Amino acid sequence: MKFFDINSIIFEVLGYKMSYIEFYGFVSGAIAVWLSAKAHIWSWPIGIVNVVLSFFLYYQIQLYPDMFLQIFFFVTNILGWWQWTHPKPGEEDRRNELKVSFMGLYAFLGICIGGLVGTAVLGALASQLHHWFPSFFPIPSAFPYADSFITVMSIITTFFMIRKRIECWVIWIIVDTVATYLYYVKGVMLYSLLYAVFTVIAGFGLWHWIKEYKGYQTQPA
Repeated sequence: MKFFDINSIIFEVLGYKMSYIEFYGFVSGAIAVWLSAKAHIWSWPIGIVNVVLSFFLYYQIQLYPDMFLQIFFFVTNILGWWQWTHPKPGEEDRRNELKVSFMGLYAFLGICIGGLVGTAVLGALASQLHHWFPSFFPIPSAFPYADSFITVMSIITTFFMIRKRIECWVIWIIVDTVATYLYYVKGVMLYSLLYAVFTVIAGFGLWHWIKEYKGYQTQPA
């Protein structure tokens, strides 16, 4: 289990000690998100590797909502893998996979408002975990509201990614920007860099999915 210990160091760069779990979490996460931006099916199984590593990492740096989020991601990676490879009749693209599509402006705005309400509720709960379950959470949750924002909005947008809704990338850009700052403050520098890269990839994903959507209109019947 030393591999999962954040104090188990693989190498050191400019005085920063890199753990095995952070390094391989970075690599698997970067590959998974890049493949998602390309609408590639292998994003899901590689994403499963990333969420397992991230679960143990977040526990050790007291980002508890993010830790619980990985359980959700584990399930949805399996669900997304199935959904993309088993589209309903009329929803398949030329590769016989699920097409990308828009959810609509009003639905998008409603989801964002609901996400902010969920953030407030989860943040309040996360701030009390060390009081309610001191054996499991001996140290108070770090940045419970910012962490909860990442958790709630990630849950929301993951469902839209499973359905290949283009607006999911707009939410990912916001979430990844917040996460970049949060992990930097917590001193997990490679994960901070990873989420900065995620932000750029999310921008590419938004562009690529819109391009693919427009391409459906030029396909022969």
